[in-house]
Amino acid sequence: MSNPFAWLAEPLDSSQPGKKFFNLNKLGDPRYGRLPFSIRVLLEAAIRNCDEFLVKKGDVENILNWSVMQSKNVEVPFNPARVILQDLTGVPAVVDFAAMRDAVKKLGGDPEKINPICPADLVIDHSIQVDFNRRSDSLQKNQELEFERNKERFEFLKWGSKAFHNMKIIPPGSGIVHQVNLEYLARVVFDQNGYYYPDSLVGTDSHTTMIDGLGVLGWGVGGIEAEAVMLGQPISMVLPNVFGYKLMGNPHPLVTSTDIVLTITKHLRQVGVVGKFVEFFGPGVAQLSIADRATIANMCPEYGATAAFFPVDEVSIRYLIQTGRDEEKIKHIKNYLVAVGMFRDFNNSAQDPDFTQVVELDLHTVVPCCSGPKRPQDKVAVSEMKKDFETCLGAKQGFKGFNVAPDRHGDHVKFVHNGSDFELTHGSVVIAAITSCTNTSNPSVMLGAGLLAKKAVEAGLTVKPYIKTSLSPGSGVVTYYLRESGVMPYLAQLGFDVVGYGCMTCIGNSGPLPEPVAEAITQGDLIAVGVLSGNRNFEGRIHPNTRANYLASPPLVLAYAIAGTIRIDFEIEPLGVNAEGKEIFLKDLWPTRDEIQAVEHQYVIPGMFKEVYQKIETVNESWNALDAPSDTLYTWNPKSTYIKSPPFFENLTLELEPPKSIVDAYVLLNLGDSVTTDHISPAGNIARNSPAARYLTSRSLTPREFNSYGSRRGNDAVMVRGTFANIRLSNKFINKQAPQTIHFPSGETLDVFDAAERYMQAGHPLIVLTGKEYGSGSSRDWAAKGPFLLGIKAILAESYERIHRSNLVGMGVIPLQYLPGEDAESLGLTGRERYTIVIPEELTPRMKVQIKLDTGKTFQAIMRFDTDVELTYFRSGGILNYMIRKMAS
Repeated sequence: MSNPFAWLAEPLDSSQPGKKFFNLNKLGDPRYGRLPFSIRVLLEAAIRNCDEFLVKKGDVENILNWSVMQSKNVEVPFNPARVILQDLTGVPAVVDFAAMRDAVKKLGGDPEKINPICPADLVIDHSIQVDFNRRSDSLQKNQELEFERNKERFEFLKWGSKAFHNMKIIPPGSGIVHQVNLEYLARVVFDQNGYYYPDSLVGTDSHTTMIDGLGVLGWGVGGIEAEAVMLGQPISMVLPNVFGYKLMGNPHPLVTSTDIVLTITKHLRQVGVVGKFVEFFGPGVAQLSIADRATIANMCPEYGATAAFFPVDEVSIRYLIQTGRDEEKIKHIKNYLVAVGMFRDFNNSAQDPDFTQVVELDLHTVVPCCSGPKRPQDKVAVSEMKKDFETCLGAKQGFKGFNVAPDRHGDHVKFVHNGSDFELTHGSVVIAAITSCTNTSNPSVMLGAGLLAKKAVEAGLTVKPYIKTSLSPGSGVVTYYLRESGVMPYLAQLGFDVVGYGCMTCIGNSGPLPEPVAEAITQGDLIAVGVLSGNRNFEGRIHPNTRANYLASPPLVLAYAIAGTIRIDFEIEPLGVNAEGKEIFLKDLWPTRDEIQAVEHQYVIPGMFKEVYQKIETVNESWNALDAPSDTLYTWNPKSTYIKSPPFFENLTLELEPPKSIVDAYVLLNLGDSVTTDHISPAGNIARNSPAARYLTSRSLTPREFNSYGSRRGNDAVMVRGTFANIRLSNKFINKQAPQTIHFPSGETLDVFDAAERYMQAGHPLIVLTGKEYGSGSSRDWAAKGPFLLGIKAILAESYERIHRSNLVGMGVIPLQYLPGEDAESLGLTGRERYTIVIPEELTPRMKVQIKLDTGKTFQAIMRFDTDVELTYFRSGGILNYMIRKMAS
């Protein structure tokens, strides 16, 4: 059917009548001018894609009537302009596409139909590890190892770049996906098929929201949902509340953008913005650079919102000029956004739209801070860090506690490293990493760290040689301006050589600690510390030996590395003592905002961006040398331990089977609050005593060849064995942290996979009991695929992280939620019962279902299929099954 809103289309420029845009102002509806700018993007997409099938006129009216409908839990469709992927989530997506082609062909359809309709960009940035550091050839050595370990995966991705149309792949060694997106891939306004329209996207990484800082609406979704978008399906979403976050004032000269984002993260966690949009406004926004805004938008998942939007303004336009974008395109971008009513002046309060609720922050009240030791929302002022850590030492086990007996707080362990004597105590820093998309895209904090390094070296300070230091820039541009500004040699002198271009330490690819250090930590059962300029510090994520991990700005990472401990009060204690015995304080070295801005203005220039990005797709010789086929169907190698055809579609038929009740299910795991996707599907090292290690050993691999779980996401046999394999998993059935559970029929304590396999062989369905915020953390489709393959039919939780619930729906695993005010404790559930979940024939969104126990107890829970579309996916056995049937028929 033709678009009923076609009459809104008109040329943007009368000299180019073939290039049109949908002029929303022609609606003549006063409601449009009151909409939050983020909702205007949703409205434009709905109007442009309205076909009265996937997108209906009623959907457009619901979005236009946002002020009323935002509280009605109404479902609206959204067609993003593009999709972005990184390799850890991108490999399984391409594996699924390859397997879907096989399935469509088997059902008699055309496999070529399985092809991205929506443009997709995949950046390979999650595979490199910090194996080498503190040496000038660290980058080269780490990249060589990256290719040695991941050759099969990279060959497979290169096949995908040839076999699938509309998919661009950025080779390894280019940078971090979100920084490459910000500096290079972002269009801001699309000019395609004769129309201008806002750039927007979804991505298979939760920090996709970083692009919101440039005025491009985007957020993270599960890999499964992203695959459906790539195949032309709109996202079905509940029309969100939009919280206006008003920024006022100017930040203190010593405060960094990292301090601001950690303050906002804690604030918005307290306000409660889960599942909502946050839109920034107010005169304080005009004081922030795009890099600062991107830093704030990046940590959106940590404060729980879906998006953290900064509408485009003059600062955004200047950023496009600075990063070397085409001048003619920049002109059209501004003209379009002005014409359609989406260009912002943050100093003009008359432009302020309506919001669900307004929250305010005076930037002048922000103080230098870190977050930790186990969660990004647990902000600690730098002045309180020493006291806070020492309190955490003795506090009971939890997010802010390690349960160390008071008489052990002064424990220390001596060790020898490279022939010299050292000692570690609780609070000793053993990892210091300037890393992650959150900060390495921001010249102010990166140059701030460089200037601090210069002053520290000139003052005679050093970093202890056993501390694992590293610098992993978000793009080649960062290295360029650090080198040109003259600060790189000083960073290297303190151990912060460039080790690679990728997520690295922040994703858990921190590599091994020196053996004497790891042994001393284990021997003394010490609470050793990692300090990183990242966005995630969940327990067990950064490194198995660092139980306390703090998020900090790059300059503070450097400061704590020099200090060697987190147990320091920088106000009254020296950072170090130089060779002459002089005490050096951090305040004597800390660069001012004016110092940093002077260097930034001189050295961060458009020519750098143009030079780096014009050769980004061809500069990696190792990638260029990879040989890959271009056949429509992938030829699976049965010997591969990286790439394997998944079993999801093996028994798929065109006919639908009605949903069945889950009868007499056992509880596989009984978990608490804030179970993260790192607990469910870890990305880091494969433990030598794990089920995954046993599988790889049976395939004749040595431990050195295991690589990480993240790198093996293209192989379901490894990933199902890695499900719930995090060594920090806390299962209430056993009295310790371990990836184990009780197999109730035998009473044995087994690895989670081994127990699930026994249940499955006996034909027993499984469920999981858990608490609040289940599935928080990184967006990982394997955190839903793994439980599905373990035979888990449902999760019963107090609440869910948004992306993870969506992933469970996508795999056909039922997300159940306790009724308000109820939980396992109030209902007297031990997890040792057997559960029957009654699934009726007639299903409605968020309906209540009966749960019967073998003890005779009965209670109700909410079935968290939130929309009719999600129920359609569930009836099909998941979103991918739905798409295959659609393409095959």
